[in-house]
Amino acid sequence: MAEKSPARISGVLRMIFSQIFEMVNVGIVILDKEFKVYKWNRWMETYGKIPAEKIVGASLFTFFPDLNTPSFRRNFKAVTTFGNFAFFSQNLHGHLFPFKATNTLGTDIKYMQQNCTMGPIRDENNIINYVYIMVHDVTEIAVYEQKLLEMNIKDPMTGVYNRRYLESCLEREFEIHKRYKKPLSLIMLDIDFFKRVNDTCGHQCGDSILIECASFIDSNIRTVDILARYGGEEFCCLLPETRIESALSTAERIRKKIEDHTFHVNKTKIKITVSQGVAVLSPEITSPETLLKIADSALYKAKEDGRNRTVTIS
Repeated sequence: MAEKSPARISGVLRMIFSQIFEMVNVGIVILDKEFKVYKWNRWMETYGKIPAEKIVGASLFTFFPDLNTPSFRRNFKAVTTFGNFAFFSQNLHGHLFPFKATNTLGTDIKYMQQNCTMGPIRDENNIINYVYIMVHDVTEIAVYEQKLLEMNIKDPMTGVYNRRYLESCLEREFEIHKRYKKPLSLIMLDIDFFKRVNDTCGHQCGDSILIECASFIDSNIRTVDILARYGGEEFCCLLPETRIESALSTAERIRKKIEDHTFHVNKTKIKITVSQGVAVLSPEITSPETLLKIADSALYKAKEDGRNRTVTIS
């Protein structure tokens, strides 16, 4: 049998590696030392929606201007100069290439989450003329992690934060208050006669009221405020950098809007009211637990005074 020539062997290897380059389930980009795209595999075409014939020969920054940062250039230079490897973790960067994410299961993840590696490609003389970037899609892992995090901090029925998360935020905001003396207020809210709703309309109806009420409150506070289901039909709003006057105004706005609103559950119109206790941090309050107790006492007084009202205790 005739031996294969080195040129033929080399040609076969190039064909094999070319097929692997196109078929692997990983994005691969090869750049020259001027950041021009030399190779762009099929995976990058599929998820980047950019054909190879369009991007090959062009600067990477023409298509991805956000990559043109000092940090990216510094890593690139370390690869071409010293043969280093650079790793761009999803935990720190989210993604390098802004490809649209799919199957995010209702999370707020918009772009494919990526772990990326950058490394040198040497020629037969050990000279680095090209750099590769490998892109791994880790969106499923990121979605799973986000879901686990949400399960740990959110109330599964209403979708607002749970009591444990509220208490951790309260401790954090309490420390900020001690250091910077920024005001901090807390609203504790309870639906009046909620047992009557459950008893007359059923627990499914009660659950619907809770869900809609939580959504209603959430739409009437700022994005920096923390809304949590504190237990049963009780909710808490933590209002950072908010003085008592503004907290009372917010609480009254919520109370009046709920009073004026008609809830529709299974063709049944239901009116509810809420009672609220409002507390603000003062020098005499030495712990987050005390702030919660003061808001709870104010809420209790609102109930005692006839419900459907907002009370504060100074």
